[in-house]
Amino acid sequence: MLAKLKGVLVAGLVVVAAPALAEELKVGVIYDLTGPFAAGGSQASAIGTQIAIDMINERGGVEGYTIVPVNADAQSKADVAINEAERLLNDEKVDLIMGVFSSAHCVPMAAKVDAAQRFMWANVCVSSSVFKDKDLKYVFRAQVHSDQFGEASCLFIAENAEEKLGTAVEDVRVAIIHEDGPYGSGVAEGNRVTCEELGMQIVHEEGYAATSTDLSPLVTKLRRARPDVILHTGYNPDITLFLRQAEEQGLTWKALIGHGAGYGQIDKLMETFGEDANYIYNVDPAAAQLLDPATLSEGLGEVTAEMVRRYKDQTDVQEVPPHASMGFNQSWILFTDVLPRAIKDHGGVDPEALRQAALETDIPEGGTIQGYGVKFNPPGDPMAGQNARSSPVVMQYIDGETKIVWPEAIQTVEPVLPLPSDHAYAN
Repeated sequence: MLAKLKGVLVAGLVVVAAPALAEELKVGVIYDLTGPFAAGGSQASAIGTQIAIDMINERGGVEGYTIVPVNADAQSKADVAINEAERLLNDEKVDLIMGVFSSAHCVPMAAKVDAAQRFMWANVCVSSSVFKDKDLKYVFRAQVHSDQFGEASCLFIAENAEEKLGTAVEDVRVAIIHEDGPYGSGVAEGNRVTCEELGMQIVHEEGYAATSTDLSPLVTKLRRARPDVILHTGYNPDITLFLRQAEEQGLTWKALIGHGAGYGQIDKLMETFGEDANYIYNVDPAAAQLLDPATLSEGLGEVTAEMVRRYKDQTDVQEVPPHASMGFNQSWILFTDVLPRAIKDHGGVDPEALRQAALETDIPEGGTIQGYGVKFNPPGDPMAGQNARSSPVVMQYIDGETKIVWPEAIQTVEPVLPLPSDHAYAN
């Protein structure tokens, strides 16, 4: 799979030929195409973004503009990401920056781009600290934010504690573990605040470096704490290390809930852990193909089907991961809602025109391929620039397939909770 993906990322991120148009919109697209973040969701996001660009250009572009991506590899390094953003803006003269997988890259990049009064559209990074109390004016994100991730997992457990676990909410023992960057820390803060508000017992909370090579001391502490539920936020390498060392040391649980990134890559988890990856939960925006097209605005079901077809043609995955939908969806929102209005109503594609057009976005629930609507918090709001209508779901891997288990209104199956008694991690 990786070899095929590398080929896609070299060849697939080239603009598909389109009829010559009068104008070009140069878009600086930044993702981690190499390094540990690449396989954790960044490559999938990049492919989803490029598919959106291809489809828009094949439809004739946007109001006389063809989309021209100028791609950059952040190499899973924050300093490289920042340098690439500056190069794209100052040397390549792109009209806007988009993409960005890692919140550790997104937080400083958003501040720099906004200070320069240039426009940034964040596709994937989720940390609430990108926007919280920053009053950014030229940075927007339709994506879910980390406070919502942390809230969702706690609410899911609370709503199922008595019926599924046979335990009162206040007796549920929860451990919160996370990589210690903005992404992991942001989700963990949402976990802690919400679980405490719901009355659960937080028996252990700990952050660690995503580059850690040994998490056995953390596993030992968790064995002593005896949590019913582990809430984990990390990237692909540290998730793999944790699961391996947990099995080696006999750590067990009733539920393990991940929050995006490496937990959103079912093919990687199944490839590494086989059946032991079954019944892991993941909090993320919904993978678009899991939603009922009848609940979405007219035509979005066909858009999703085309995105899925192209993604599978370019890779060898069995199931398209949520990050592909994230990369595609945010790009589609920009190109089909914000950009046309900027050109027609605000005079072009300069940062101020794009900003004004984004502030006027008003997409109802069901109006995007991931189900949520879009309305950005206005200037002066503590989360100015963040989509106020975004929402994640809780998914579970069952027999190698992804199912939606929360919220109940759109669930596709009942959650398997607790783990079956014969599972490797069951207590």
